[in-house]
Amino acid sequence: MNIPIKDQFRESRLFNARLTVVGAIVLALILALFLRLAYLQIFAYRHFETLSQANRVKPIPIQPPRGLILDRHGVVLAQNYPVYTLEIIPEQVDDMNSLLEELKQVVNLNEADLKNFHKQLRERPRFENLLLRSHLTEEEAARLAVRRTYFSGVELEARLQRHYPLAGLGVHFLGYVARINEQELERIDKATYRGMQHIGKLGVEVSYEKTLLGQVGFEKVETNAHGRSLRILERIAPVAGKNLHLSIDAKLQALAEQALGKRRGAVIALEPATGAILAFVSTPTYDPNPFVNGIDPDSYQALLDDPDKPLINRALNGQYALGSTIKAFLGLAALELENFDAGKPIACPGWFTLPGSSHQFRDWKKSGHGTMNLHDAVVQSCDVYFYRLAVAMEVDAMKKFLASFGFGGKTGVDLLSESEGLLPSVAWKEARGQKWYPGETVITGIGQGSILVTPLQLAAAMSALANQGVRMKPQLVRAIVDAKTRAARETVPEAYAQIPLKDKQHLDIQIQNLTDVVHTNKGTAYGIGYNSPYKIAGKTGTAQVKGIAQGQSYSEKHTPERFRDHALFVSFAPVGDPKVAVAVVVENGGHGSSAAAPIARKVMDHVILGKTSATPGAAAPASENDE
Repeated sequence: MNIPIKDQFRESRLFNARLTVVGAIVLALILALFLRLAYLQIFAYRHFETLSQANRVKPIPIQPPRGLILDRHGVVLAQNYPVYTLEIIPEQVDDMNSLLEELKQVVNLNEADLKNFHKQLRERPRFENLLLRSHLTEEEAARLAVRRTYFSGVELEARLQRHYPLAGLGVHFLGYVARINEQELERIDKATYRGMQHIGKLGVEVSYEKTLLGQVGFEKVETNAHGRSLRILERIAPVAGKNLHLSIDAKLQALAEQALGKRRGAVIALEPATGAILAFVSTPTYDPNPFVNGIDPDSYQALLDDPDKPLINRALNGQYALGSTIKAFLGLAALELENFDAGKPIACPGWFTLPGSSHQFRDWKKSGHGTMNLHDAVVQSCDVYFYRLAVAMEVDAMKKFLASFGFGGKTGVDLLSESEGLLPSVAWKEARGQKWYPGETVITGIGQGSILVTPLQLAAAMSALANQGVRMKPQLVRAIVDAKTRAARETVPEAYAQIPLKDKQHLDIQIQNLTDVVHTNKGTAYGIGYNSPYKIAGKTGTAQVKGIAQGQSYSEKHTPERFRDHALFVSFAPVGDPKVAVAVVVENGGHGSSAAAPIARKVMDHVILGKTSATPGAAAPASENDE
């Protein structure tokens, strides 16, 4: 029997070899595990931290640059410039009061800043960046940047701030942007305004809000459990708002505002053929820049309490009696009437009475004008002639004729909240439970009583006369330009229905009458026409503010300034090839010939001759009729 001999040495070697292999594998696995742990703990720490349950991907809105607003020559009226802002994300703050106290040690925070911030806290979502302080100085921004890691939920941002470099120039058509309030937050599309804090409030800033706004962009950012940004995963660039190029001439605007000076009033200058607005003036003005981030209560109250009411847009919402400027339009009606002979002379003794009444309706010229035909009545502004015309025409016919010039309705200008004025009628009075009296018809004939118009309506109506009876829609925006591609979409002029006339020669006759108002020595506006190198058609007006009882007389010298008559003047030039139509209203200015007409002359000189002021020379000769 053969018994195998066990080779212990060989088996020992085999076992040791296997043990070595297993040990090497184990060591390799341990090393691999160690390296993996080292990689995870050291090199891939941030990656896996962002994947933890407490982390998330946060979309951060990027505010688009708001479109610029420029005048017809490229002068910037509204722009954006970068400022440092201190913002807080409320949902990342545990103790807001403590945070605010700590921030006071880093930047200057006044009561207005804190009040506005707490207002936003009540109105805005807690996940949005809320503005605490804007316009940080470079020193404040540097201090905040150094200590930012100690403040949870605090952001230092570089934002684009709206700015109006010409301050109050043109503020009533330009408007301004300001912080979005609670009511606006309810009606706006929150996705469209994500991350934005301002919205157009007045003027073209609000009427072209969608055009100027642009489209918000986004960054998808990985944030850690403390809300700190770790890296940007994706970026969608914002789309800048489109630029507005206006028909306004900033130099002309400044000239007209300076011509009005400290007086309250309005000036409108239009291109008759297109309706383009060259100047849109309301005085006094105010600086819109403080409104952008919230004007302080004391300054705002001062504007409200100012007796000159600078916040009122007189050009758009001021409603005035036409005074004798109505004769520019009713004179044309006289030529159209079948029951009124415009060529028949009428005696003007200085007063007019209705049949069966002793009440005297006085002419502005106490001694009367003598014998008047239509031409003389327009040139010398004879009230008695137009009293008789009003009685023959009756109030409802006057309303219908004046409505064809746009009175009593909105002009359609590209601004919001335009006033309509008022064209009275028998039905209008009866709807208020009152009777229409014949005497009201009489005074309507000289632009007094219930009739009201805006300066913009006056300018648009005068443009219709200049444009051969075609009334154009007034427009402020000349072109909309894409900020990136520079592609421009120009505004197309819009015409309303032509004024219905039985004979177009009547329009030529009335234009000649209005030309003689300015260029003959009996004309009420001869003071601005005697030395003009171009022909002007115009009409003065004086609108009574304070009633005068029978038997009493008006004395401007003894009447308080705010109860004096308003001064008006409407015009266009050059006659035959009109380039501009102008309406001027000077509140409590007295006479249209002396207070309003010279302003219109300066405006027309600038447009037609390129001059910044009327040519100095000898004193204007006195007109025989200074209304």
